[in-house]
Amino acid sequence: MTVRVRFAPSPTGYLHIGGARTCLYNFLFAKSQGGTLILRVEDTDLDRSSRQFEQAQREDLAWLGITFDEGPEIGGHVGPYRQSERHKIYEEVATQLIANGHAFYCFCREEVLERKKAAALAQNLNPAYDGTCYGLTAEEVQDRLAKGEEGVVRFKVPDKSYILHDLVRHEVVFPAGMVGDFVLLRSNKMPTYNFCCVVDDIKMKITHVIRGEDHLNNTLRQLMIYDALGATPPQFAHASLLIGKDRQKLSKRHGATSVAQYREDGYLPEALLNYLCLLGWSHPAEKDVFTMSEIIPLFGIDRFSKSSPIYDLEKLAYINNQHMRLLSVEELASRYSAFTTTHSMFLESPTDWKHRFLNLFKEKAQTLKDFEMYGTQLLSLELESGEEVDQILAMPTTKSIAQFLVDVLTPVVATIPFVTEAQVGAWMDAMKNTLGVKGKPLFLGGRLALTGQPHGPDLKILSSLTPSKILLERAKKLLQKLNS
Repeated sequence: MTVRVRFAPSPTGYLHIGGARTCLYNFLFAKSQGGTLILRVEDTDLDRSSRQFEQAQREDLAWLGITFDEGPEIGGHVGPYRQSERHKIYEEVATQLIANGHAFYCFCREEVLERKKAAALAQNLNPAYDGTCYGLTAEEVQDRLAKGEEGVVRFKVPDKSYILHDLVRHEVVFPAGMVGDFVLLRSNKMPTYNFCCVVDDIKMKITHVIRGEDHLNNTLRQLMIYDALGATPPQFAHASLLIGKDRQKLSKRHGATSVAQYREDGYLPEALLNYLCLLGWSHPAEKDVFTMSEIIPLFGIDRFSKSSPIYDLEKLAYINNQHMRLLSVEELASRYSAFTTTHSMFLESPTDWKHRFLNLFKEKAQTLKDFEMYGTQLLSLELESGEEVDQILAMPTTKSIAQFLVDVLTPVVATIPFVTEAQVGAWMDAMKNTLGVKGKPLFLGGRLALTGQPHGPDLKILSSLTPSKILLERAKKLLQKLNS
């Protein structure tokens, strides 16, 4: 059996992080089994669906590195791959179900159905459809349709239980009487989700359906339709839902929820995929950081967890940092150059400066956007405040250090845009020898004068990345503060 799986998003918004995980699991499963991944666009919600959202979702998936074997714009032998272009198929199958006695036309008005539902609930009864239109003959149906009367096609639910053998949930029993006769085709001939989902999975020869646990309730209706059509259902695997640290369903209050937002925030696609893979699936060697090429031969549904994984932004940031460290400095520079639009100093600097800048901060940066923050800090003239800064300001040697640096930097600024690490080292040695300052007072005073901060990365490298005029202005500002 050739594995055929599908990712079937609705183009009613941007790609949600949960949807991206579902797509990733289908992608990995298809690749691990030498199978086929299909993109199917479920765009039957005409009011909310748009090609703009479809395109945005496709771009996000492409950014993540997920590719499809069949789908819109790709083609394939079981298309079309947009449900809005498959109306004739759904109508033909609905007609088949009516002819076989598994479905029927219903002309009950919505307001009448609502009144019956309310009355049933008031008596603690099951508000299922009461079968009003069961007895209509084919001639009566055609006559009412010819007169312009609106009707829906309902599925006639059998009085039997169903058992789902889920690859994650194992045996799930759906007792008889859980649902009433549900709609397959609306009065405008648009198919409902469960109906077109089954029809498409049959026509597209889907072998496995990997999706979120929130679809488990839909499975009952789908099993009924498969049964009525005499088709063998695919194997289902319902992955656990993502939850926040408060153990509630993942939402915007837990942080960014769309793939586009993570892209804008400077996350690497391979890091996001790495983290999503871990949300409901475990690595055989319990590794946290890996590439997709490493995972494909190891991936299997048997390692899915039934428990809901907690979406942890701190863990995602850690994994993103680890992936940035894995990149060569040349690749990191290319990624960051393509990402940033505001860090003009980086974009305009020579390659050597870019590489030294990235190497200095890449262990600390959690996202590409963090490099913009560090670039801003390089140009800042603000003097940090706090107890540690006050202690450095109180040291009797800090004023002489600031004065020394003002004196040596003043002639430099006119001709040298950046000082070298060697120059900074020579200045520190000179202050030690000529001013008699050493140890903590020397290093803390020198750092505060050159960077405006009591702590930070290697002082020589940091100073060599900072424009010499900024170094001078900082030293002047500290000296002014000490003289005031």
